[in-house]
Amino acid sequence: MQYSYKTQGTCSKEIIIKTDGDKIQGVEFVGGCSGNTQAISSLVNGMKIKDVIEKCKNIDCGGRGTSCPDQLAKALEEITNK
Repeated sequence: MQYSYKTQGTCSKEIIIKTDGDKIQGVEFVGGCSGNTQAISSLVNGMKIKDVIEKCKNIDCGGRGTSCPDQLAKALEEITNK
């Protein structure tokens, strides 16, 4: 399945997530710091959704109260709660 999540409070504006059951098959950030978002996407590919949520939730970027990884965790929580 493919999901789109509009981010809040980050440089990235959207996250496109592809899943296969309980695993991530791909993540694409629209906007944001290119190197960081590419790294996050590469690192989480193939991981279980619950593991990514656990590792990325509540990461803060520059005192914003959120970050691209945190927004990814929020998107994944939203997906799993559907």
